[in-house]
Amino acid sequence: MKRFDVVTLFPDMFDALTNFGITQRAYDRGQFELVLWNPREFAQNAYRSVDDRPYGGGPGMVMMADPLAKALRAAKARQGSCGVRNMRTVFLSPQGRVLDQVLVDELAQADGLVLLAGRYEGVDERLVEQEVDEEVSIGDYVVSGGELPAMVLIDSIVRRMPGVLNDAGSASDESFVEGILDFPQYTRPEVYAGLAVPPVLLSGNHADIRRWRMKQALGRTWRRRPDLLAKLQLDAEQARLLEEYKAESVATEKTGV
Repeated sequence: MKRFDVVTLFPDMFDALTNFGITQRAYDRGQFELVLWNPREFAQNAYRSVDDRPYGGGPGMVMMADPLAKALRAAKARQGSCGVRNMRTVFLSPQGRVLDQVLVDELAQADGLVLLAGRYEGVDERLVEQEVDEEVSIGDYVVSGGELPAMVLIDSIVRRMPGVLNDAGSASDESFVEGILDFPQYTRPEVYAGLAVPPVLLSGNHADIRRWRMKQALGRTWRRRPDLLAKLQLDAEQARLLEEYKAESVATEKTGV
């Protein structure tokens, strides 16, 4: 079982994971555990304050180190009492390493993750230095807090766990798993708005379908995310298929067909 503990001011937001879709099914089957910790429960004053003005001035408030540290330590102690030894503490932060499939797979190696979802203008840096193993960002933009990034991380890990997806091949066929974008998908009807499903997908020839899908995935990545393609070492078949895609694209652009 994978164990997730999340320190958050808004624990109800995580109902999105336990009440809907693939993650709900995995949660109900006991394939992962989710425990939520509100740092207000560890605050020292009657107002349960967890934030204060930043030293040096500036707008907004900063989350204080002490309530967060106590919440994180309680979460770590709980995981330890469950027998978790391979544990990592992650702070969801715009300053962190950008989440990609490689990082998802790295974090998925841990038996337990303790996630810190920040709010306001950030958290006291001393808390990060003392309690956090890694900072993770979901992209080069700003959201209102760490809850949505934490849910993205949990979802991306849970769906990769054995037995979570109904189709055992689904996880291995998804975008980014092989470092490239996914191929185009089609379903019924065969003709929609005057556009037909590519004939190869109706042929029943699995080898041809596999090659077509690989060609389309490589071509889509070349067009939309060349930065991903630049990181790959294509094998001979992949290189040939990509060249075929490029040649077909040039021909299409010239003829307009």
